[in-house]
Amino acid sequence: VGDDSLEAIAAEAARCMRCRLSAGRTNVVPGQGSARPLVMVIGEGPGAEEDRTGLPFVGPAGKLLDRMLESIGLSRQTNCFIGNIVKCRPPMNRDPAPDEQSACLPYLDRQIALLRPRAFLAVGRIPAQGLLGVKDGIGRLRGQTWQFRGVPLVATYHPSALLRDEALKRPAWEDLKLLRTLLDGLDA
Repeated sequence: VGDDSLEAIAAEAARCMRCRLSAGRTNVVPGQGSARPLVMVIGEGPGAEEDRTGLPFVGPAGKLLDRMLESIGLSRQTNCFIGNIVKCRPPMNRDPAPDEQSACLPYLDRQIALLRPRAFLAVGRIPAQGLLGVKDGIGRLRGQTWQFRGVPLVATYHPSALLRDEALKRPAWEDLKLLRTLLDGLDA
């Protein structure tokens, strides 16, 4: 890690050609937030708005994510870092393929090493499965605390799923409360 920095990782990702996603991107989306985050939020990958702006979670799902974080005293400005499994937009917002995820993982690994978050929030099936190395659906992965590299991880539904299905909001709120309780316990 030594001389590594978030800026260096972002610059390298901007030149990346490790997978086919690079061919269709407008902007790479390296991540955004605090350099000393309490929580690292990890999503799947950029959508159209994110590809246009180069920032993570800026569309309607991003606005909902911000409200979700604020409801438990978190903010991307002060104590969270928001990143994704892949840093380039998959065409037609399809799931990133396993080889695309693998090609991008070194960037995420370096960010995690630099940021050293106290906890992870995986939003959606793809990041939860990718980080935990399992095939279970998000419905089975949510609602409990996992460990990722010795750091607690809570998985929940992706904000875009909450926008489509109101019934998921209650379990997502339970997941957020679980994360808050976990964070409060870290400082106890």
